[in-house]
Amino acid sequence: MAITAADVNELRKKTGAGMMDCKKALTEANGDFQKAIEILRKKGAAVAAKRAEKTATEGIVLTKISEDKTKAAIVEINCETDFVANSDDFKKFANLVLETVFKNKPANPTELLEKYPNVKECLDEVMGKVGEKTEVSRFLVVELENGLIVDYIHPGSKLGVLVEFSNVGEGKAELLEIGKDTAMQVAAMKPFCIYREEVPIDTIEKEIDIYKEIARKEGKPEKILDVIAQGKIAKFYQENCLFEQAYIKDNTKTISDLIKEFNNKHNSVIKLVMFKRYHLGDENKAQ
Repeated sequence: MAITAADVNELRKKTGAGMMDCKKALTEANGDFQKAIEILRKKGAAVAAKRAEKTATEGIVLTKISEDKTKAAIVEINCETDFVANSDDFKKFANLVLETVFKNKPANPTELLEKYPNVKECLDEVMGKVGEKTEVSRFLVVELENGLIVDYIHPGSKLGVLVEFSNVGEGKAELLEIGKDTAMQVAAMKPFCIYREEVPIDTIEKEIDIYKEIARKEGKPEKILDVIAQGKIAKFYQENCLFEQAYIKDNTKTISDLIKEFNNKHNSVIKLVMFKRYHLGDENKAQ
């Protein structure tokens, strides 16, 4: 019996197995779909359907930077257990995703699997081997002409950071060191944003309301509640805005001080323009 592309695609949709696995199974089953499904199940290739409801909260975060430091990618790939996250098959798949994302810049994980069948087939193969739900959770590719991007992966590969500077000129080697320290700062201190101007107004208003209510319950006079709240907001910025955070290697300086010192030394105007922090288990996984 002739096996058509439509038959193969239908079996793929039903089982989640790779195209080649589906074609081989249909051929072996002489076109019998139920028998082909049984063959795939026995081989483990249809594990995707079985594991669909499982929770994949383990995994790894990887980064890749171009040689000139102007393009970077960060990806998070998830599985169910740390044991699988450390397996060679899982790492091979994660690196394939990283390379594909870095080179082709797909819009999202769905497009990645639809447009690059080798990635989907490798995913099916991994799930067949390890017997766990495996998924591409999120990724990001950034590029900046006349910029500098620095990455940091925390030991264990469960936390990764990208940091990006613009208007880069002289002193690139020195800026790389500052960038690495800044990326480690982001990893350790989990800032909310870079600059205080980026904090949403509603967030500030909620914080002010909380500070005023706490002061009110402590018996502070109503006329000084605003002053107390503004002082607390200043502290909020220092703790949550990267530019204002105390530098983890020298708490007499801020990240702002590091960049200002660099600019004064090199007569430059470099600016910290972006950071991205991927940590396994993040509740908000928006791009």
